[in-house]
Amino acid sequence: MEKTLFKITSNKPLTKHVYEMCLSGDTSAIKHAGQFINIAIDGLYLRRPISICDYSENFLKIIYKVVGKGTEQMAAMLPNTTLDILVGLGNGFSINNCHKPLLVGGGVGVPPMYNLAKKLLAQGKQVSVVLGFNTQEEIFYYNEFVNLGANVYIATVDGSVGTKGFVTNAIETNNIDSDYFYACGPLSMLRALYDKLTIDGEMSFEERMGCGFGICMGCSCKTKHGNKRICKEGPVLKKEEIIW
Repeated sequence: MEKTLFKITSNKPLTKHVYEMCLSGDTSAIKHAGQFINIAIDGLYLRRPISICDYSENFLKIIYKVVGKGTEQMAAMLPNTTLDILVGLGNGFSINNCHKPLLVGGGVGVPPMYNLAKKLLAQGKQVSVVLGFNTQEEIFYYNEFVNLGANVYIATVDGSVGTKGFVTNAIETNNIDSDYFYACGPLSMLRALYDKLTIDGEMSFEERMGCGFGICMGCSCKTKHGNKRICKEGPVLKKEEIIW
């Protein structure tokens, strides 16, 4: 973890409530897809944890949903604004010896799947991506995943695009063949995947955080291997250690 100053280079809406922010700064503390950052917001005591969508040397991209005061302030930020950010938080996803990984993102659980897909595709793996949204108006980053070279499927609850229903419906309807899965999204989605998929995998959990780096213990949860802090030993947990 490092405390770093970043400068906003762009900040734009992708949908009515979802924004993409690009920043420049030192990203050397980021080691794995699925890690997150913690942003200091003027006038607010707690930092805001946001998953990392993509990164490279001195470049960082995040996608966030406007849901409260902190993200409302973020949506109004202009290019050249400087932000105080804790970088390289959490454990991130592992890159194992699977050949046909399945990546599942629901809503704002989609962003961390992007850099993971890039890494897996760079290793020559056959990547399938399932993105879940409520309606067509909420869809973002479909084309970006397609352009990476992944096989991409959409599920919408109202059936306006792709498979009607949930990500589990899209997986079944499209007969997606995979030998390992990665997922990030609402708790209900993660539980459904846990119950539905027989293969091993990893899930990234969302949890309210205080410090964001393991000191306050406010985000600890029980696992089959003892208590783990979502911000430190998580947010990614392996399927076999999860207790519902």
